[in-house]
This record gives sequence, structure tokens and C-alpha cells, in this order.
Amino acid sequence: MKVYLLGAGPGDPSLLTLKARDILASADVIVYDALASPSLLNHCRRDAEILYVGKVAGNHALPQPKINELLIAKAREGKTVARLKGGDPYIFGRGGEEALALLEAEIPFEEVPGISSTIAAPAYAGIPLTHRDLVSSVTLITGHEKAEKDHSSLNWQALAQSGSTLVFVMGMKNLPHISKELMAAGLAPETPAALIYRGTTAAQRSLVATLRDLPARAEEAKFTNPSVIVVGQVVSLRDELNWFEKRPLFGKSIVVTRAREQASDIVASFSDLGAEVIQCPTIRIAPLADYSELDAALAAIERYQWIFFTSANAVDFFWQRLAALGFDTRKLAQASISAMGPGTAKALAEHGISPDLIPQRFVAESLVTDFLARREDKTRPILLPRAKEARDILPERLRAEGYQVDVIPCYETLPDASQKARVEELLNEGRLSCITFASSSTVRNFLKLISADTLGRHPELKLAAIGPVTAQTLQAAGLPCHIQPETYTIKALIEAVACDLSRS
Repeated sequence: MKVYLLGAGPGDPSLLTLKARDILASADVIVYDALASPSLLNHCRRDAEILYVGKVAGNHALPQPKINELLIAKAREGKTVARLKGGDPYIFGRGGEEALALLEAEIPFEEVPGISSTIAAPAYAGIPLTHRDLVSSVTLITGHEKAEKDHSSLNWQALAQSGSTLVFVMGMKNLPHISKELMAAGLAPETPAALIYRGTTAAQRSLVATLRDLPARAEEAKFTNPSVIVVGQVVSLRDELNWFEKRPLFGKSIVVTRAREQASDIVASFSDLGAEVIQCPTIRIAPLADYSELDAALAAIERYQWIFFTSANAVDFFWQRLAALGFDTRKLAQASISAMGPGTAKALAEHGISPDLIPQRFVAESLVTDFLARREDKTRPILLPRAKEARDILPERLRAEGYQVDVIPCYETLPDASQKARVEELLNEGRLSCITFASSSTVRNFLKLISADTLGRHPELKLAAIGPVTAQTLQAAGLPCHIQPETYTIKALIEAVACDLSRS
């Protein structure tokens, strides 16, 4: 029984602390806010209870007292609770109120600091809050005090004369008042000022003006909360130090449809290029309920002339069963090994296997052609461990040439609709730039979530396929394939998408 008050950071999911990540991975219950990046939930256990209690101005999913009661109730069930709060729990996050409620209820708790938007948003906009030549102190201020207070607790004259960089959060509604009070207290109207909307995310927007002009410019540009207001001479450094908004895919939103177990490389690559990445796995990889067929094949593995691996998943589950039966790589000494492509070959290399055959093109048709050119013996069978449901071209073509092929499942793919609502939201807002498909199955499963007709109504959206087979699956559904690399690998797909989107 324990509650962890976790700082989720300002929006960029990679800014989550290692400690917070590890707690998310072990917690029984996750209670999260509107400003916590939804992608952080990928760190949670699959069986964790996920509860949304987001609060935005005028719309509270759950009032604060009810959130306090929820944390206490879940902890009293004997559960480990992760309370995921945007930014830092104790910096304008009401984490102190939640901690006091837990203390009064005698519930053990810990606070895990997070990176606050008050420092992260300016940094991502190219504004250092201190600089030896300009300013040596920072003041953090809420722009939205408690409504029931009969007077402001802010000393405007002290703020104006402090010489500090002033950082206001939750202050968009009161921006005209903030500007007026600071100038009335003696701060020069020409003082540089800035707004940063949704700092550190792909939706980040920045605006620089003078303190006097900032309210009117903000209204013209339709700035809203969550925005950070920065006032001070350091704002003048923005044009030189603005690194985040200059990345090639900044402002682009890309959906990755690969299973989470396979998506880390593509997600990291697109994120590093500045894109907002939405992991929307259409399938999840799962072990089989019954491995008797594969176990029997492994026990008699010496009878096979070749073993064809068509995916890294097949390699991983194959070796898991090999180890479960007390065998290791030496058991495969009598067989030649084929890998469909470099990803599969890399997975084999982790087990000390260098493939005897990798096709020139990483599709089943090419593998058959290259294998037949070797004129291998047809008296010993071929083993094809793969997903429970997969394309039959490879075994059918080999059997047509007189080879015996044993197709044995070693894992299965199951539907996953957990991110459907998020993708629909981006589509409806016209903010979705690209959807990437790494296999025909991801196309088919994605279209079960969101129809081809719906996608077709968004001309701004680009569809990317890893190769011709996947592209043909899109076309068969009446959809275009806008992006396809010449080499059918994840690396090439990333490069092709990056090249295309950076031009648009």
C-alpha cells in the first residue's frame, strides 16, 4: 500500500525521470492528468488499472477532493498507486494538497519530482531563464490564483523591480491584467516577452513581442492555455537559441502501427527528428496457449534441412521454447538458416547465428526465388516457425516446387484498439501528418479501427508502406500509398517518411 506522486514532465515523454518510469512499470493503479503525455502509459503493466482524472479550465473529469478520495481508496485496497501529474507535482500542481490528504489518512507516499513546464517550455523555445550577462534570478508565478481570494497575494512592484526573469503559468486569461500591472509597477513596456504553447510537444508554438504588445498579439494568434508566459531580457536570445522548432519534422504527427515490442527504433527515430509519435499498435504480440506442436518439432529438429525465419518475433519465441526445453543453439547444428531481412538477421545474431540466406529483396517471393536458385535437396523437410496467422505464399510456392514444409506457429497476433480515440482526435483536428505501415497485417487491422472511407476524407494525410506487398494491401482497400522506400526495411521507411514530410 503506497501512493507515488509522480512528475510526468512537461509533455515530451522522453523527459520522464527513470525513477518515475520504473514506478509506472510496477504500479497496480495509474491515476493520470490531462497534461501527462498519454504515451507515458506505454510504460505501465498491461493489467494495470488506468484512471483518467484530467482537469482543464472549466472542465474537470474529477474535482480535486474526489481525486484525493480516489488515491486513498485505491491505496486502502492494498495497491501501489502512481499518481501521474503534468510537470512537477509540487510546482503549481496541487501535489502538496494531495500529499497532505494522504498524510492525514495515514497512507504512505513519496513525491517523485518531474521537470516543470516553467523551465522546460522556455528551454525548448530557445529561452534560457538565466544568463550571466543578462539576469541572475528567476521568479515562478501562478497567473491564476484561487477564485475565492479577495485580493491578490502578488506584489507587483516587487516583481517589476526584481530584475528577475518572470515566468507565469496558467495566466492566459489574465494576460492583459498581468501586462498592465507589471507596467504600472514600473517595468518598461518594451521589455521582451514571450508565450510558449504546449512547450516540448509537437504542438509547441511560440510568440515573441514586447510586454505592452503581448496581450494583443496573443489574441491575434489565438494563444490559449496551457501556455507559459516569460518576461525578461533573456527572451531576446530566442532567435539564436531556438533549436527545438527547427528540427526537420517539427509540427508533424506520425502514427506508428507496429506492435509495441517492435516499435522502439521507429518511435525514437521520428521523435529525434521532432515529430509527435502516436504509437497505435493494431496488433499485440502474444505467446500461444499450446506449444505442443512446436515443442515436438524442436525435439526432432535434426530432421530439418532448413529453418526459415521471417520475423524477429519468430526468432524470439522460437528461442524461448528452445530454452524452455533445455536446448540451446547447438541443437540447430544440422540445419541451414534463412532470415527474411536485416531485422530478422539481427535477432538471429543475438543467438550466435549467421544466416545462410538473406533474400535480395525482403519479401517472400524473393526468398523463394533465391532459395530455388540453390537447388537444395528435397528429401529433408523445411521448418517455418511463424505467426499463427500469416501469408501463405512462402510455403505454397515451396511446396509447388516439391519441398516438404512444416508451418508451425510460435506466437500469435491479437487486435489492439487502445489508441483509436487518440488517432481519431488528431484526424478530426486535421493534425495527423502520416500513418506508417510495416506489414499488410497492420493495414488490415488498422482499417478495422478506422475505415478506409474515413482516411480517404483527409487529403492532408500521407500513408507510408514498408514495401510493395504492404502498398498493394492499401491499394486493395481503395487507399493510395504516398511513401514507399526502395529498400524494404524499417530504417529505409523512416528515411523515406522523413524526406517526404520535411518537404511539406
